Amino acid sequence: MTAFARESSDFGHGIVTVELRTVNHRYLDCSFKLPDTLRALEPKLRELAGKKLSRGKLDVLMRVQAGAEQSATLEINQERLETLVAAAGSVASALDTAAPTALEILQFPGVCTAPEQSEEALHKSALDGFKAALGTLADNRQREGEKLSAMIEERIAAVSSEVTATRKLVPELQQAQRDKVLAKIEDLGVEVDQGRLEQELVYLAQKSDVDEELDRLDAHVDEVRRTLKKAGPCGRRLDFLMQELNREANTLSSKSTSSSTTQNAVELKVLIEQMREQIQNIE
Repeated sequence: MTAFARESSDFGHGIVTVELRTVNHRYLDCSFKLPDTLRALEPKLRELAGKKLSRGKLDVLMRVQAGAEQSATLEINQERLETLVAAAGSVASALDTAAPTALEILQFPGVCTAPEQSEEALHKSALDGFKAALGTLADNRQREGEKLSAMIEERIAAVSSEVTATRKLVPELQQAQRDKVLAKIEDLGVEVDQGRLEQELVYLAQKSDVDEELDRLDAHVDEVRRTLKKAGPCGRRLDFLMQELNREANTLSSKSTSSSTTQNAVELKVLIEQMREQIQNIE
């Protein structure tokens, strides 16, 4: 399910920013972009994500920004500086060259350093920010899920209405089909075996009978509604139910004996496809 969340937390020497993005996926797939200072947290972050999410492609981005005070503070190793200056002076005199500049000396490893960050504080801040972002992400997904649920409820109600309308048409259509056959025989003016005729009429009625398909459609509609009311992930089950609804709609269309029932079957397939597209975004 598509969602986004961003949280920031202060760890004393700077700020950790966490960004989470999710899109639909068949299973939970986590991708992490972490600075080296937070790389060790990946297993823990993956575990936390697995407890909160069941499906979806989750992209995790973390950034560490040093605080203004830390950025402005530099520590100079006085002992190393004096040793380096003395050595540089000796080398410059021996080679009769210019002594290194102050900037060149400061760039020598170990002379100038920034205050060390507390790794424990940094990791705790990152975990706190990740948990907060996961909570926000889950809330966003919940709100989107409620909107999708309302849309599916609306479409499934329309499916139920189409099924009811089709069921009302069936007796009338079967009688019209029977009358059409009898009228054609009468127009031809031929003698027919009444027993055989009744058998053929029964066979014709059975061939076009859609009561079972309509019953199964009603059953699937009820199951969709029950699934939407259940807690927890339901995307896979709803996707399966859409396949079953579509199967029955196709059978209904193939057995159609009039333009009205054909139109009902087409409308059913349109509604089912609209739901199926949205269900791909449900966990």
